[in-house]
This record gives sequence, structure tokens and C-alpha cells, in this order.
Amino acid sequence: MSASFVPDFLLDRLLYRDGLMLVIDKPGGLPVHAGPSSRMKGGGDNLEQYFDALRFGLPRPPALAHRLDRDTSGCLVLGRHPKALRKLHKLFSEGRVEKTYWAVTRGVPEKLSGSVDAPLKKTARGSGWRVETAAGDDPDAQTARTTYRVLAQADGRAFIEARPKTGRTHQIRVHLAAIGAPIIGDPQYGDLSPEDRAQPMMLHARRILVPISKNKDPVAVEAAPPDAMAAALAALGVKP
Repeated sequence: MSASFVPDFLLDRLLYRDGLMLVIDKPGGLPVHAGPSSRMKGGGDNLEQYFDALRFGLPRPPALAHRLDRDTSGCLVLGRHPKALRKLHKLFSEGRVEKTYWAVTRGVPEKLSGSVDAPLKKTARGSGWRVETAAGDDPDAQTARTTYRVLAQADGRAFIEARPKTGRTHQIRVHLAAIGAPIIGDPQYGDLSPEDRAQPMMLHARRILVPISKNKDPVAVEAAPPDAMAAALAALGVKP
């Protein structure tokens, strides 16, 4: 991500704040934390390095309650202190946080709504890895389920709302590619042209619902799609 960001740029992307958690609008193209390779090379621009600007008087910066892929934009939840973070981790691990994603895909699923129940596993690929669908009896496979519905389509592209029921790495990307609707801009998955690959990835964490307090309604937060996705939706006749 551009070095032109000032250290407190996340203040402008803060969507929600209370005593337990924050929700920020993560920009696409910026990893949430430094990966192993970047650590070996002395670091690299990542979201965590800006968290100090989000203390709001607390003795330590907030921390990630979950992850978003580097190229995915939208709602990202942070815990403001260790007790809140433990609670949030539990909510995410138990599948009690409702997540809604928007995607623009090349290709339209044969069924315009449904569920993809396809176990996933990580496999080595060269010096890296990728996620693939796997047989249910594969010892390395993890159960994974995504519900989806097509909200608009035109010229071989689709606007899809996806809701992951499990939280596997690259889950929505792999599942949509598996039903013939790879996400435009995805650098790894699906049958995409070089032109489609070159675009920003059209996957956005649109809405999140977090039942953080027992005696209050769940915290509901939405993030507007970034400019590139908004333009792609407009081309499909959708006004976000």
C-alpha cells in the first residue's frame, strides 16, 4: 500500500467504536499483518503497524479479532483489550458472527442461489501455497460452507452476496470459483483472463453483525464498497 498514508490514516476509516471493539474499513491491497516472508525482509507495509493511532486512551493498541485477505476490503473487527479480544475470538470461532460479502464475478452460477458445501485444504505450490477443494474423507480437509445469491447479472458477470458459515482461508474465493463464478481481480483462483486478473479484487466485506454484549442487540456495521467495486456494480446497473 502507498507510503503516502500518514500513521493515523485508519482514523478516517473507523466505522464503529465502543469500549470493547472497533470496526474499520480495511483497504484492499494492504495485508492485515506482516507475513513470514516480509518479516525476513525487514517488514513491509501492513495494517497492524497503524493500530497505535486507534488506542483512544487505552494503554495498548487494539488487536485483530479475525482476518481478511490482503486484497479484500471492508469490515474488519479489532478487540480493544485482551478480555474483549478473547470474547471476540470465541464468537468468531463458534460461528456466531454473521458476515456478509459482496463479490463481482466473471461468470454466473448455474443456480442463482444456494449453498456450496465443499471441504477445503491448503496445498503446497512452488514456494507458496493455495487452497483447494478436497474430498470429505481427506485427513487434511476442513469442512467449509458458503451460502450465496446472485443479486444482478449482465454480460457474463454477476453481483453476488455471499455469507460464509465457516471461516476458512480463501473460502469465498475458492467456493465461488468452484461454481463457475471466479471473483474478478482474484490473483489465484478460477479461470480469469489477464485483464480480469489485473483489476483490484472485487471481494468486499460489506456487513458484519457481532453479538458482543448479552443484554444488547448485536453490533451491526456496514462498509461502502471501494471506488473500483462501485464502478463495477454501476456497470451492472446496481447503485450501492
